[in-house]
Amino acid sequence: MGRGSDTPRFVVQRHRASRLHYDLRFEIGGVLVSWAVPKGPTLDPDARRLAVHVEDHPLEYLFFEGVIPSKEYGGGDVIVWDTGTWEPVHTDDPGATVEAGELHVEVRGEKLRGRLVLVRRGGKDATQWMLLHKHDEHAVVGWDPEDHPRSTLSGRTNDEVLADPDRLWHSGLPASEAAESLVPEALPEEAIDALADLVSGGTWEVFGRRLKVTNLDKVLFPGDPPVTKRELLAYAARIAPVSLPYLRGRPVNLHRYPSGAGTKGFWHKQRPDHAPDWLGSWDNPDADEGETSTYVVADEPAALVWLANFGALEWHPWTSTTGAPHEPSYALFDLDPGERTSWEELLVLARLHRTALDHLGVVSRAKVTGRRGIQIWVPVVGGYTFEQTRAWVEGVSRTVGQVVPELVSWRWEVKARGGLARLDYTQNAVNKTLVAPYSPRPAAGAPVSVPIEWDELEDPDLRPDRWTVRTVLDRLESLGDPFRALIGAAQELPELQ
Repeated sequence: MGRGSDTPRFVVQRHRASRLHYDLRFEIGGVLVSWAVPKGPTLDPDARRLAVHVEDHPLEYLFFEGVIPSKEYGGGDVIVWDTGTWEPVHTDDPGATVEAGELHVEVRGEKLRGRLVLVRRGGKDATQWMLLHKHDEHAVVGWDPEDHPRSTLSGRTNDEVLADPDRLWHSGLPASEAAESLVPEALPEEAIDALADLVSGGTWEVFGRRLKVTNLDKVLFPGDPPVTKRELLAYAARIAPVSLPYLRGRPVNLHRYPSGAGTKGFWHKQRPDHAPDWLGSWDNPDADEGETSTYVVADEPAALVWLANFGALEWHPWTSTTGAPHEPSYALFDLDPGERTSWEELLVLARLHRTALDHLGVVSRAKVTGRRGIQIWVPVVGGYTFEQTRAWVEGVSRTVGQVVPELVSWRWEVKARGGLARLDYTQNAVNKTLVAPYSPRPAAGAPVSVPIEWDELEDPDLRPDRWTVRTVLDRLESLGDPFRALIGAAQELPELQ
C-alpha cells in the first residue's frame, strides 16, 4: 500500500448483516482499509475491542448508506454511523504500518475524536486485531456506541434506512456499477404542462420517449368531477418512477378498459404488434399454441404511460421475473373479503397475519387493494418454486384461520363460502398476479392500490379505496413508499412448526 491522500477520510458504518457489527475504514492508498468491530469503536480508554481485518473496500463505498441485498456478500442494512478525517501518528506511510501490524491515528469525526490504536494479535497473516482509544482529552469512560445509533449522514437509524432505503449496493458488481439509487427520478413539470397543452391528442414527449396519445378528454373513471384519460396519463407519468421497481423485469398482464371503468373490461396479455420498438418484451418459451407468446415488460417509466394510453386501467406484474419465470421473488397473501365480511373483520385478519409474520421474523408489507381487500407481499430469495411459496403462505394463513374460524371459509366456490372471507394462497402460481403497487383500479373516482405501514392498520381512517390518483401523490410526498422496505430484502422463508 502506498501513501494516503493529504486529507484522508475515515468512515464507520453500522452494518446489520448476519450479525450486527461496525465497519471501521480508513482511506489509505486509494482504497478503504477496513476492520469489522463487533462491539463497535468507543471513546472509553478502558475498553479493548476485537477488530477483524477484512478485505479492502473501494472508495465508492465510503459514504454508502442503504441496503445490500440478501444473498449478496455482506447482505443487510448499513448506515454511516460516523465519518470525518484522520491523520497517521508516528509515520508518513500508514500502509506500511498496517502491514507491520500496528496503526496509530488521530480521528476527527462527529462521534469519534482523539487517538485510536490498532494492534495485530498474532503473526503477519493473522486477521484479529485489538482496537483501543488512548487516555486523552477526548476519552470518555463508559462510552457505548449503541447509545448513539443514528447516522451522521442522514440522522436515521438502521431500522429507518431498512424501511425506506435510498440506495442498494450490489457487492458482486464492479465498484463503479455497484450502487443503485432508489430515489425516484422526478418528472419535470414542463412535461405535464405539455400534456395539458395538447388539444385531444398528439405526440407527448415524456421520459425521453415520444408517445402518440389519443382521446385525452375521454372520461375513464366516473366521479365528481370524472377522471379523464389526460389525467390518468399525467398520473401514470408521475407515479411511474415509484411503481417501476415492482414491475421492472417482469411480464405484465393488462386489464384494459378502453371505454372506461363504467364498461366491461378484458384481460390483454399479448404485446401488440403496433407497440413501439422501445417497449420491453419477453417471449414466453412455455407458450402453447393459442397462448400468449410475447408479453409486455415495463422496464422504463415511459412504459407505464404507454400502458395507460393503451387503456390499461390496471397493471398486474408477474410474481417472477423473465430471467426465472418459474421462481417467484415474492410470496403473496391475498385477503379476499366475502359478502358478509366487514372492514373491521378484514382488519382483524390483516393484524393476525402481521403478528404471525413478525413472530416468524419475516420482512413483509401490506397494501390496500383500492377495491375491498388487503394484500401482503413477502420478498424471497431465488430458488423457490411456486409450489413451495404457495404451501408456505397456506400454512401461515391456515394458522391465522384457526384463530378466527368464524371469519374464514376454505371453500373456493364463492357461493359455497357463505359470504365469509377467503385467504387466497393460490395466487402463488406462475402467471397468477396481484395488482401492482400504485396501479389504478377500475372504479369511480380512480382509486389506487396503495402500500401501507403495518401500524396503519390501527388508523381509523384507513379504507381499501382511501386514496385515488388525485390524492396518493400527496401521501407519497409526505410519507414515502412503505414498499421500499421490500427492495433488497429477499429472504429465506422460515420453517413453520
